[in-house]
Amino acid sequence: MLRRNPRGDFPTVHETAFVDPTAIVCGRVEIGPHVFIGPYAVIRADELDETGHLEPIVIGANSNIQDGVVIHSKDGAAVTIGEHTSIAHRSIVHGPCSVGSHVFIGFNTVVFNCAVGDSAVIRHNCVVDGHDIPQRFYLPSATVVTRQTDLSKLKTVPQSAKEFSESVMHTNVSLAQSYRRIQNQF
Repeated sequence: MLRRNPRGDFPTVHETAFVDPTAIVCGRVEIGPHVFIGPYAVIRADELDETGHLEPIVIGANSNIQDGVVIHSKDGAAVTIGEHTSIAHRSIVHGPCSVGSHVFIGFNTVVFNCAVGDSAVIRHNCVVDGHDIPQRFYLPSATVVTRQTDLSKLKTVPQSAKEFSESVMHTNVSLAQSYRRIQNQF
């Protein structure tokens, strides 16, 4: 469901994107070409800063926001999801936040108040709170990263994780096309 926020902003969705009818996309949200928004995802750009300003939530081309993902922001801060990025089931991306291109964020992961560099892989059940993740870094499942985390102990993305991430992204881009093709059939 696409809807206005209280200020009156309405989402813009590229004609080649697919938004599942059970998803809620509210306010100043920009969804790029060939994006897949899965069932029960919630993407809300509706909180204003103290001056009444609101930055957009932007989702880049060929990215996928899977089932039950929540993307939101505090006090009108920007959230940017790059191109060819996968945000897996039930994850939370909460702004202020930027997620680069070719990133994989695994199931139930929480990303808040940070920047995630291009080609990073954050596996399942991780928490990233207030600490940027450099490009091509790899967080194994259940990793917690805070401001105090020593990033020198993090590894770069192994080839198997890179291949898995690319496979997920390609699968979901094809889902966007397939669902658009059948969306008006009953």
